[in-house]
Amino acid sequence: MWRHIASNVITLLVVVVFLLGGVILWGQAQYTAGGPLEEPICLRVPPGTTMRGVSRDLEEEGAVTSGAIFRIGADYAGREDDLKAGSWLIPEGASMAEITGLLTQGGASTCGTEVVWRVGVTGTEAVVRELDPADARFVERARFDPASEDALPAVYETMRDRADTRYRIAFAEGITSWQVVEGLKAVDVLSGEVDEVPPEGRLAPDSYEVRAGDTRADVIARMMQAQEAILAAAWEARAEGLPLDSPEEALILASIIEKETGVAAERRQVASVFVNRLRRGMRLQTDPTVIYGITEGRGVLGRGIRQSELRAETPWNTYVIDGLPPTPIANPGRASIAAAVDPDATDYVYFVADGSGGHAFAETLAEHNRNVARWREIEAERAGE
Repeated sequence: MWRHIASNVITLLVVVVFLLGGVILWGQAQYTAGGPLEEPICLRVPPGTTMRGVSRDLEEEGAVTSGAIFRIGADYAGREDDLKAGSWLIPEGASMAEITGLLTQGGASTCGTEVVWRVGVTGTEAVVRELDPADARFVERARFDPASEDALPAVYETMRDRADTRYRIAFAEGITSWQVVEGLKAVDVLSGEVDEVPPEGRLAPDSYEVRAGDTRADVIARMMQAQEAILAAAWEARAEGLPLDSPEEALILASIIEKETGVAAERRQVASVFVNRLRRGMRLQTDPTVIYGITEGRGVLGRGIRQSELRAETPWNTYVIDGLPPTPIANPGRASIAAAVDPDATDYVYFVADGSGGHAFAETLAEHNRNVARWREIEAERAGE
């Protein structure tokens, strides 16, 4: 009898183990199989959220078939305590295993809201954007002047208080160091002051991710480090025979190129004009240097250059001085620095606006005068419209 009972118990245990193994295999299959989500969602995970709370949100969003399996799978994978706060883009059909990875890997949020401050030549604007997970495109929620005395948009104040909001500052190519400092003053999530305006040209215009509480001095330091690296690499790869004696002179030339053209395809042509003039001992005669001599980079001129200003002796007036000015006249971008050290091989020594946003280049004064005459005609036609 006891043998019969023992045999039955053993048989039952085998069945239980077999069934348990089957359940585990089934659970593993469920955890790694493609999920039911039919379109991407943006899942917000506030600080302090538990895996149980996340599993409940995922169930409600239709991203997982079982919150329990999701939790057990995350625990089995050793990720139960690795949940990261933020806003995370969950793609359609993501498995529970893939979702666990997305929610525990850390880093910057992959969706949700971001605030972008755009620091340009004429001022700074802020844009509040939110990612639409359906097509992975940002939708603008508000646009405003952060330096205005008007009340800040309510959507900005709401998003600014959320821990998962991302912040970014985009600096336009060709802005001056004074304009960078003024722009940073308008970014209210930053702290601290900038003691002095950094040297002109030494800040890399680019887009920089920042966090609430970062200091303005830290942003300046990042920009300086980036520009130093860009300039060093460009100087190392420079073309032979340039009439430039140092990386600093290359930076000065790059700043002039940056202010002379916004057309990417003609930067190296513009560079060739100035390089040819330097080689021939001709004065550069470029208007942006005259303007910098008037404003010294503090704001925009806002009017045309007077004849008296073209003749005025300032350190930057290249109608009066020989060679390059003593400092850059703006912060050039990577492409203008590259153009300065690797210009096109041309015989151009003149250029003038052509009415299309670009320039007409010339090798001789007679050709240049014809181009200038055509530009005057275009100006007159536009004035008469």
